[in-house]
Amino acid sequence: MPPTTSPSSTNPGLNLFLFSIPQSFLLEIGTASILLLLTSQKATVQALESLGQASEELLRGDRLPILPFPNDELTNKS
Repeated sequence: MPPTTSPSSTNPGLNLFLFSIPQSFLLEIGTASILLLLTSQKATVQALESLGQASEELLRGDRLPILPFPNDELTNKS
């Protein structure tokens, strides 16, 4: 039976008109970009969590001023 795969070229990678980019360089760039995205995602999640905790502290009930409520006697008379 003949082989079903085509023979590989002598220069694997991205062939452009004036130059060629090797496949290993493309792999390095792809790996670096994914690692950068993962670390930036982790930093973003931590920043959003700290922002949420800070907003909770700002809106806690014990730090809000006590509001004067009308007396029951005044509301019953009306």
